[in-house]
Amino acid sequence: MGDELFDILAPTVTGLGLELVDLELRSGLLRVVVDRTGGVDLDTISSVTRAVSEVLDRHDPFPGHRYTLEVSSPGVERPLRTPAHFVRAVGETVSVRTVAGGQGERRVQGQLVAVDDDGIVLTGAGLPEDGRRLAFEDIERARTVFEWGARTRPTPARRKGAARRRADSTASGGDRERITTA
Repeated sequence: MGDELFDILAPTVTGLGLELVDLELRSGLLRVVVDRTGGVDLDTISSVTRAVSEVLDRHDPFPGHRYTLEVSSPGVERPLRTPAHFVRAVGETVSVRTVAGGQGERRVQGQLVAVDDDGIVLTGAGLPEDGRRLAFEDIERARTVFEWGARTRPTPARRKGAARRRADSTASGGDRERITTA
């Protein structure tokens, strides 16, 4: 149902100028994660929530049961699921968990320095000098890693917007809106 629902919701989200980053179905919860270049604010999250809710009125993910729809931004430690996600994260520190049975450590953290059609390359402490190459098929889970003391400081205009986002954000670092439906 998850892939089918992703395909149903993606055109609606794309039509609003956003990317459907992730969709999670759990007992009584449908979490929709959206993003765009420059990020999203609460007004955008609200617009997406209304649009997605209308689609879900026609394609109920939990027929006959109550559920909560949660629409959010990915937050500062965003999941990396597709090759395009990895491409956007080049230069950032990422944490990767590989599938069981592979070679080397299952948990790897480093700077993402390259992405191609087959996988990624990470460099950093504890990794080979030329980096560690991981095939996409060997990656079970990956996410960016928030690092305190970022290299660049926000301009005054960005600082004001960041303060608003922090005030409206959840502990995961992303803006979020939840509604419960019958």
